[in-house]
Amino acid sequence: MIRVGVDVGGTFTDIILERIGADGEQSVEVTKVSSTPHDQSEGVVQGILNVCKLAGVEPGDIDAVFHGTTVATNIVIERGGARVGMITTRGFRDIMHMGRHKRPHNFSLQFDVPWQSKPLVKRRDRLVVTERILPPDGRIEVPLAEDEVWQAAELFAKRGMDAVIIGFLFSFLNDEHEQRAKEIVSSVLPDTYVCCSSEVVNSIREYERFSSTAMNAYIGPKTSAYLRKLEGRLRAAGVGGIIRIMQSNGGITTVEKSSELPIGLLMSGPAGGVIGGRWTGDNCGKSNIITIDIGGTSADIGVIQDGDLRIKNPRDTEVGLLPVLVPMIDIDAIGAGGGSIAYLDPGGAFRVGPRSAGAVPGPACYGKGGTEPTVTDAQVVLGRLDPEQFLGGDIKIDAALSETAIRDHIAEPLGLSLDDAALGILKIVNNNMALAINANSMAKGVDPRNFTLMGFGGAGPLHAVSLAEAIHAKDIISPVQPGITAATGLLVTDLQYEYTHSLLMVLDNASDADFKTVNDALDGLMDQAHRQLDADGIPREARRFQRIAECRYVGQGFELRAAMPDGTVDAGNARTIIDSFYDEHKKIYGHAFRDQACELITLRLVATVAVETLALPELSHGGRENPDEARLYSRRTVFDDGQAHDTPRYQREKLLAGDRVSGPAVVIQHNSTTIVPPGYVAQVMRFGDILIGRN
Repeated sequence: MIRVGVDVGGTFTDIILERIGADGEQSVEVTKVSSTPHDQSEGVVQGILNVCKLAGVEPGDIDAVFHGTTVATNIVIERGGARVGMITTRGFRDIMHMGRHKRPHNFSLQFDVPWQSKPLVKRRDRLVVTERILPPDGRIEVPLAEDEVWQAAELFAKRGMDAVIIGFLFSFLNDEHEQRAKEIVSSVLPDTYVCCSSEVVNSIREYERFSSTAMNAYIGPKTSAYLRKLEGRLRAAGVGGIIRIMQSNGGITTVEKSSELPIGLLMSGPAGGVIGGRWTGDNCGKSNIITIDIGGTSADIGVIQDGDLRIKNPRDTEVGLLPVLVPMIDIDAIGAGGGSIAYLDPGGAFRVGPRSAGAVPGPACYGKGGTEPTVTDAQVVLGRLDPEQFLGGDIKIDAALSETAIRDHIAEPLGLSLDDAALGILKIVNNNMALAINANSMAKGVDPRNFTLMGFGGAGPLHAVSLAEAIHAKDIISPVQPGITAATGLLVTDLQYEYTHSLLMVLDNASDADFKTVNDALDGLMDQAHRQLDADGIPREARRFQRIAECRYVGQGFELRAAMPDGTVDAGNARTIIDSFYDEHKKIYGHAFRDQACELITLRLVATVAVETLALPELSHGGRENPDEARLYSRRTVFDDGQAHDTPRYQREKLLAGDRVSGPAVVIQHNSTTIVPPGYVAQVMRFGDILIGRN
């Protein structure tokens, strides 16, 4: 069996190929290629062809391709999505404009409200029709005025809309009107992307539901076109295996499902990194990990606590300050990476990022036309990146260009030496990342002192020790293939679908009829899941299900996830849900009101199918100190304290399990470079991961 994982970043596309022979022998090949921002599929296909050549296999031998993509995210960031029309209930045209009356910055007199200044659906493209469904049972009070839907569809046809959404009040209780309206619109606009709010987010809160549906339609045409193009390119290249796409919740799904609900891909790229980090932690016996994935353009921060991924609270799930009511791994992203540009702002302040040189033109040292200094250029000037070793020599870099860029733009204007200017670049970007890590950890009740910092991505191990010192992390891990960790995560995640059903019910005094409603809803969710998994050809015995109750205190604004008992829910076991909600509330907020009533808001069913996880062979045991067998040469390297040392280089592939390398040292491999500063020691773990701690 041959499986390939492909993760696309802003600068590089990472590829990993796993091959398991008939005799059970397993081998792994990895590579990186430059990303192709104009069309990500070009870089994806080229990377797969390259890794096949390295592994000595044909593209037709591949059984499965797993892909993490930033296409959907980029559409939102660049505001390059579809022109979307909306049909909604009369009287609710401006829900998406009013929002929740929240200020993005409470104490600022100058701020942007993106849902008003840059709406996903312009007001003139929001049309109303007559209909009304009532809670709590979804009964129809006013029938759908179908003639008004026909008129709206004809108007959208004249305007040439790329996509149309249908969002009616209380459709999460009864989607009859939405589905009929969709039939009408699709008949008038057969080639237009059409979706209903009940299909995208079948849950309470009309603003979040409408906004999420608009986001799905906004990114839908381009995302689905990209996935179709990718599939076509792969087939043309001879790849005949299944194709699976990483989702924001950490599961994988089909191309067809991703095209229908592209909103689930908004955090597709970063999700693979956190999952790869958890897998690496398992290999190293670490269950409490702060991950930071540092690429060329951004740094993505996640937290793994007791081996579990942290899922964002619904109130926090947003992209570009727009609410997106879909499950997401709790990941914070900042504009900090190897390509982050250092500059002096108009006031003379020394800044780094978030603007990036990206893949084109890239850092100055790439020699592709970039003249502004970047973080990568600073690493080169300080001797932490050796020009002849960058990506194993696949990319030639010119140290003189880095020196010129930093001297002209930073050192001379500020009256600094070249080394001090380069150190300043690193100190600023590291401080930016440390602040973001603390916001994702300490601010959410996590003490970094009890956690391992895992730095990966091409630049992660270059910054990991500095960041660990800044946040007082316990120790540091550099994964066996740091630059490919996000791609690795694609090969160790499960096929996953989620289904929701909203209802309002106080559990403390629920009647037998109420519990029947709950159980009927759970049965309906289970039926949906089985139909989808049947369509995917998944055998029944391979299916796993998790039921989640999203609850809140009566009158509370947002809900939290609570565990549910197995089997039928009744008055006898409902306490399990209530106590779980109390415990979760205390964990997140530091307190729980156990004498207050608990209200059930939404039922969620998570259906998963375990995939065969990646298994690496153990390294031979070495147990050597600073092994000469792995030593390459020594070179001047400047560390964070400003001191220069003649620092040995070690070839990572020649290090064995139990080997120890004392700092100062630089460990070199094809896809990344690991820095071991003075006073630290790096120990090689059994699968090749490196654990770094104070000597």
